[in-house]
Amino acid sequence: MDPDKKNQQSPESDTTQNSCLRCGTCCEKGGPCFHQEDRLLIEKGQIPSKYLYTIRKGEYAYDNVKGCLVPASSDIIKIKGQKGSWTCLFFDAGEKACSIYNDRPLECRTLKCWDTEALEKIYTRNRLTREDLILQVKGLCDLVADHQLRCDYEKIKKLISDLDGPHEDGARKNLLEIIQYDAEIRKLVVAQGGLDPAMLDFIFGRPLTETLPAYGIKIRQDGKKLVIVLTQSTQ
Repeated sequence: MDPDKKNQQSPESDTTQNSCLRCGTCCEKGGPCFHQEDRLLIEKGQIPSKYLYTIRKGEYAYDNVKGCLVPASSDIIKIKGQKGSWTCLFFDAGEKACSIYNDRPLECRTLKCWDTEALEKIYTRNRLTREDLILQVKGLCDLVADHQLRCDYEKIKKLISDLDGPHEDGARKNLLEIIQYDAEIRKLVVAQGGLDPAMLDFIFGRPLTETLPAYGIKIRQDGKKLVIVLTQSTQ
């Protein structure tokens, strides 16, 4: 989706575009966010939750309407990309078509790349959350809430800001504990809870080792230890 590009011109004519060209650009820029209107698509299995991932509250996310990174105000559930890219998992590049077209989410049904007004109106409304989908799963909702509390991005950002200050040692220790907990809880629910590993990015969001580079740090493995490396100033 690219809501900033309004009134695009068709490459085949000088008239204003008013229909889909099936170029695939919107699908290649990432899957849609899910809204309450999409809940049955997931619950009935048309879009299995193992194909989803969660951007957690407070995590930096690209806002297609504002055109910049902003902290997510709540869970944002999205479709995973293909082979390490942002391209929607359900986009058929060969056919330039959606493989779940009849069951596509609200944002896909709403988007007109030549006029994004309708998408902008619903973009942040009634977003679906993990709690909406797992509330009835015994114990899982509490586990997700505990992980969200312990791995809160506001807490993480404060610790990162302290890494090049007088409280560096304590901040580094606390941050490493959060990162290690995030990694270990994922292993635990797979090993002892039998959770499909493909579900982890939906249940707990993306691993902190993957998201923290956006905050100016990366995590390096040194033997059995994790090491925090600053990649830019945190001040």
